[in-house]
Amino acid sequence: MTARTAFQVYPAIDVRGGRVVRLAQGDYARETPYAQDPLALARAYAAAGADWLHLVDLDAARDGGYGLSSLATEIKAQTRLSLQTGGGVREESDIERLLAAGADRIVVGSLSVNEPHRVEAWLRRYGNDKITVALDARRTDDGRWFPATHGWTRQSERSLADVVRFYAHNGLRHLLCTDIARDGMLSGPNFPLYALLRQWAPQVAVQASGGARDLGDVREARRAGCAGIVLGKSLLEGRVGLAEALAC
Repeated sequence: MTARTAFQVYPAIDVRGGRVVRLAQGDYARETPYAQDPLALARAYAAAGADWLHLVDLDAARDGGYGLSSLATEIKAQTRLSLQTGGGVREESDIERLLAAGADRIVVGSLSVNEPHRVEAWLRRYGNDKITVALDARRTDDGRWFPATHGWTRQSERSLADVVRFYAHNGLRHLLCTDIARDGMLSGPNFPLYALLRQWAPQVAVQASGGARDLGDVREARRAGCAGIVLGKSLLEGRVGLAEALAC
């Protein structure tokens, strides 16, 4: 059975130290800051017609302790955007706090690799439409893929295939996967990686993330069977117009 989810374009806002930034290949030392205020940028994306926003707390992704609850609440109060957000989600109290702030989906990254049975329990408790498992992956020299955790600073011992298959067998609906080598590089998404994910978990709705550079990448993600694509740097630098991407 293949997931039947309408294709979505997710404009992304990554926040570090209260600023909108992008990292190159997940490297905190290679940060590009942007002048936009996160709330103002969210309003602009909503005005362009976006349905969803992907909001990430980069500080918390590395250190834990999601800190954007107030921003999430303001975004929900001032826009009609559905909100997919995470970074540093480690405890069930984080889930409860984010849902109370108005989040529509909670993104769970490092914990989904390190403690999969806890995340499986959350899928059962909150429903599989409320949780997005986010896996940031690197390919090793022997061609295998492994997730990285704690803001891309640690590599898992479990393979990406093992992690994805575990969740596919335990009710996961939404999976966001990033090829770290392409993230923030405007080199195009890794579509062969997404083809592998579709093989491992055909019933899961896969969101492509990392490297999107133009409208052709948006169209290709849809043709490849992805359920959506996350657009970050390409929007911030004007390489893709959000309204045009949504029209794809």
